[in-house]
Amino acid sequence: MRWRPDPFIATLLAAALIGSLLPATGHGLDLLKQVSVLVIGGLFFLYGARLSTTQTLAGLSHWRLQLTVLATTFVAFPLLGLAFHQILSGRLLTPGLASGVLLLCLVPSTVQSCVVYTRIAGGNVPAAVVGASLSSMLGVFLTPALVASLMAADAGVDAGSVVRIVLQLFVPFLFGQLMRPRVGGWIRRHETGLTFYDRGSIVLVVFVAFSKGAESGVWSDQSVWSVLSVTGVCGVILALAIGWSVLVGRVFGFSRADRITLVFCGSNKSLASGLPIATVLFPGGDVALIVLPLMLFHQLQIMAGAVLAPRIRTRGDGA
Repeated sequence: MRWRPDPFIATLLAAALIGSLLPATGHGLDLLKQVSVLVIGGLFFLYGARLSTTQTLAGLSHWRLQLTVLATTFVAFPLLGLAFHQILSGRLLTPGLASGVLLLCLVPSTVQSCVVYTRIAGGNVPAAVVGASLSSMLGVFLTPALVASLMAADAGVDAGSVVRIVLQLFVPFLFGQLMRPRVGGWIRRHETGLTFYDRGSIVLVVFVAFSKGAESGVWSDQSVWSVLSVTGVCGVILALAIGWSVLVGRVFGFSRADRITLVFCGSNKSLASGLPIATVLFPGGDVALIVLPLMLFHQLQIMAGAVLAPRIRTRGDGA
């Protein structure tokens, strides 16, 4: 299968470029910040409304798999990110980009691409839905805790910031779950249009973040070499995460379907969760620099999934 550029990724990169070269400023930027909070809340409401109770119970029955996914996301990944941060900061990467690499290792797993690629590869889809959703929801609490422990010098983590993250992400998700019996059918009928809303929400957050970065001049000390270097580092981290997931799945004796779920849920990271969390925890202009590795990693995981998922399906148990 030949990989084709994802229009969503192209739009994200365009939003980052426009935000850097033609940023929103002043009252316009303040207004967009408020709008982005509302649209991300709507995004997580939709996440909650899409997750069925039946899928949740089926996925939670595989508790060993779910614990392994969570341990990979919130233990193995942070340790890997901390090692890269210590080794590369001030050497191969500028301190800001090195902090961004560490942050991408602290955010939860994504939902959409995990489920899509698990389905394509023939994995355990209910477990992927629950695992990715559980990761996103726990990430509301665990990511700020990890940032406070490992990035205290860069971030502003306090009770107020955690409350803002909970109100912006967790509360809308729970409300979506409660409203699912009423709105679930409507959401299924309008899924195509709501996909544009999902992606548009993330594009808006990217534009706001890069506008803040341009306003504070964070790009003045960066070079093309810096961006290329951090892209290579993200590629190495993704390869290590996939390898770790494959190894752990075999060591623990998971079925083929569960191993596929672990590979995609364990190695992916969420833009939808990571960006709004980062904008709260890193309120200054440096947020654009810090979220850049996460954006690049997201592009790489989309590319890797597009190549791996169909090959895993066609090669069967020997993949």
